[in-house]
Amino acid sequence: MVKICCIGAGYVGGPTMAVIAFKCPAIEVAVVDISVSRINAWNSEQLPIYEPGLDDVVKQCRGKNLFFSTDVEKHVAEADIVFVSVNTPTKTQGLGAGKAADLTYWESAARMIADVSKSDKIVVEKSTVPVKTAEAIEKILTHNSKKINFQILSNPEFLAEGTAIQDLFNPDRVLIGGRETPEGAKAIQALKDVYAHWVPVERIICTNLWSAELSKLAANAFLAQRISSVNAMSALCEATGADVTQVSHAVGKDSRIGPKFLNASVGFGGSCFQKDILNLVYICECNGLSEVATYWKQVIKVNDYQKTRFVNRVVSSMFNTVSGKKIAILGFAFKKDTGDTRETPAIDVCKGLLGDKARLSIYDPQVSEDQIQRDLSMKKFDWDHPVHLQPASPMSVTQVSVVWDAYEATKDAHGICILTEWDEFKKLDYQRIYNNMQKPAFVFDGRNIADVEKLREVGFIVYSIGKPLDSWLKDLPAVA
Repeated sequence: MVKICCIGAGYVGGPTMAVIAFKCPAIEVAVVDISVSRINAWNSEQLPIYEPGLDDVVKQCRGKNLFFSTDVEKHVAEADIVFVSVNTPTKTQGLGAGKAADLTYWESAARMIADVSKSDKIVVEKSTVPVKTAEAIEKILTHNSKKINFQILSNPEFLAEGTAIQDLFNPDRVLIGGRETPEGAKAIQALKDVYAHWVPVERIICTNLWSAELSKLAANAFLAQRISSVNAMSALCEATGADVTQVSHAVGKDSRIGPKFLNASVGFGGSCFQKDILNLVYICECNGLSEVATYWKQVIKVNDYQKTRFVNRVVSSMFNTVSGKKIAILGFAFKKDTGDTRETPAIDVCKGLLGDKARLSIYDPQVSEDQIQRDLSMKKFDWDHPVHLQPASPMSVTQVSVVWDAYEATKDAHGICILTEWDEFKKLDYQRIYNNMQKPAFVFDGRNIADVEKLREVGFIVYSIGKPLDSWLKDLPAVA
């Protein structure tokens, strides 16, 4: 029986291994992590992450050929294939601070694999890592190998949160990069055989190591670039009276461009986009490609600009101050159908409003009060360290209350900011909400999900990103 072990039981490791176990009943899969609370959660009724369809997959395999354990060394030693899916946070100090990936956790995983291995192994990079990481890992493994052969493969994940299980069941492509040697080809084939249980062979792409590593960074950079492009157009649409929804629909009809990732919003979030672009920027700079680095940096700049512009629009619309005013925040996750708040635009929007002394009442159907308070009090990039290495008990932000109902959040509020596109926000009784708010009542739709005309009929003053401005807003100075 082939044995697979995955180090790291997070958003990538957990779902990926669950689907491999589900699709390959003859393979034994162990997911290991040093966090006892995380492994306990994977073994409980309440999984540590929310992802549609994940529960069913885990519960069908758990205890049969899928195991979650804190006994890292035992399972690594027994495995034929070891996936490494550990955190690769952006460095906050030292060489490359603010851009380069911190490979501390990766290096310690590699040293541990070398220490405990008693048989040949295939080691698979699953975390998003900088180009040439495999080379560094290879050196650590071979210098500590005790005559054991290790083959390093890069197998980046291309999952979208909210549809991760669907993406794993039916991927656009599976990418496997390895050394262009007979041993490398053999290792690639072994991993290809695992995926071929359910993925059509023509969708399994095999490349060299560096192409696989760079393809992941490039894919995320291209996707983020599309979002920043449409968000840049949204600012121009507001200035000229165009409607960004109509513009992006017309642009997306061009078959060379296509309609995906052309929804204007308050900005992109998630664990990968910003981190991967910063990484790309650092790699470009290290290779003397400063113009290329500047080009990709601009994608992040536009994203930051969009969040700042949104906050400025809220403040300027409400008589140029939100001090002491209650603002309802609907949605905190970085997108719908996930509880993930990593790099969510809601953090910067909330911090911007708090900086102007607003009182916030936040509701998200999948994000806990503890998580929201942590996010609003943590330093940038702290989120990307394992939970046990994050600040123990962050200060709670006193001007923030977290509630479990949209009607409670909006009661007596001066304004509403829609920051996540949860379906339930489209179905709210906005007449009831309006009746219980301070007047004039404002809606700032950061996801373009509200029916603007209906809300105006109810009596709201509405700002929707990239849409023609409400007459109230037209009279105000332009927001930059």
